[in-house]
Amino acid sequence: MTARPATSGAARFALIALAIGFLALFLLLPLVAVFAEALAKGFGAYAAAIAEPDALAAIRLTLLVAAIAVPLNIVFGIAAAWAIAKFDFPGKTVLTSFIDLPFSVSPVVAGLIYVLLFGAHGWFGPWLRVHDIQIIFAVPGIVLATVFVTFPFVARELIPLMSEQGRDDEEAALSLGASGFQTFWRVTLPNIRWGLLYGVLLCNARAMGEFGAVSVVSGHLRGQTNTMPLHVEILYNEYNFVAAFAVASLLALLALVTLILKSIVEWRFDYQRGGAGH
Repeated sequence: MTARPATSGAARFALIALAIGFLALFLLLPLVAVFAEALAKGFGAYAAAIAEPDALAAIRLTLLVAAIAVPLNIVFGIAAAWAIAKFDFPGKTVLTSFIDLPFSVSPVVAGLIYVLLFGAHGWFGPWLRVHDIQIIFAVPGIVLATVFVTFPFVARELIPLMSEQGRDDEEAALSLGASGFQTFWRVTLPNIRWGLLYGVLLCNARAMGEFGAVSVVSGHLRGQTNTMPLHVEILYNEYNFVAAFAVASLLALLALVTLILKSIVEWRFDYQRGGAGH
């Protein structure tokens, strides 16, 4: 059997240079451009753009929506992953497929679905109007759209992890007299904590940066239903570039922090699995 030739040094160098060049051109350069434009008129103009009332309202709304959507997705993700990985039941494959639905549906379509359901002329619109309940063009609609586009992240991180771990630990705890809650709190949760944190980071980053679905259901009410991405769009369309890039830089900082935390969690998770393997 002929041995496969090793990759030459020149080819390896070319591949590394291509990867670095691609990252520099499509990731590093745009990131530098965002901060350069944000600080083009000095730090005073940058700070004023961030402290502007509509910008502060957009920041508060973004944080509020993330603070609601992420915990909901944590509960759903743990429940779905636990059910799929630890139990056999009819419809298991269907549930797994539905979890991936937001990955295959455009966020704009997701927003339109909620408009169809809860809009003024939607299926539940007349009933909501009679009871003076506002969902579309209000915070509840933004939360619903954000939850929809982000709910796979936690579940998709936990399902393969919990499937790999199997059911032996939980069955042993139950056989020793532990309740279902005790089994989850003392056995399941410690085993999945790093995978859970990894999923939460991805979910939170997507929740704060979501544009398409939120744009459809928000109504673009300045100072009321504009999240940070929507506020950036409005400022940019008004040719207020410094303010637009200033707010965008906050989202870029969020992405960088998420990347750093993601790397730390990956390192801890790999270290934990390596230790368990020994």
